[in-house]
Amino acid sequence: MAEDLPPIVDLRQSATALRVQRGVMRMLRERHDMACYAEVPLSNGRRADVLAVGPKGEIWIIEIKSSLIDFQVDRKWPEYREFSDRFFFAKPPELDGEIFPKSEGLIVADGHDGAILRDSPDTPLAPARRKALMLKLARMGADRIHVLMDPGPRL
Repeated sequence: MAEDLPPIVDLRQSATALRVQRGVMRMLRERHDMACYAEVPLSNGRRADVLAVGPKGEIWIIEIKSSLIDFQVDRKWPEYREFSDRFFFAKPPELDGEIFPKSEGLIVADGHDGAILRDSPDTPLAPARRKALMLKLARMGADRIHVLMDPGPRL
């Protein structure tokens, strides 16, 4: 399976989570004109499964949950809100959407596409945090492209 994965996948995600991630990122890019980053480390020590930037600079974080157990054991998700204008859970089609808090956005996705089932409240980021995140994303994006173009040893 590893030979079928894109070269920047870090192999921590389950096959289900990778399918959901692909569908979420395709849907956000195609229908919402958003640039997506996978596995984004945040300054609070958390890692966003998907962080998307819209054409007007809006930032969405999407937390992927691949199973009921995955959702039940992970209580760190409220810590993502302070790093996004909108926060969504994303789930595979077979996972019951009723397990997710009604106060949060919800996306369903498979390996081909996704759909927003429930919109997220808009909670605008503070300007300083937005600027810091945008700088981080610009540098991360350039670094990821560099690694794809030159996968040799890094200094």
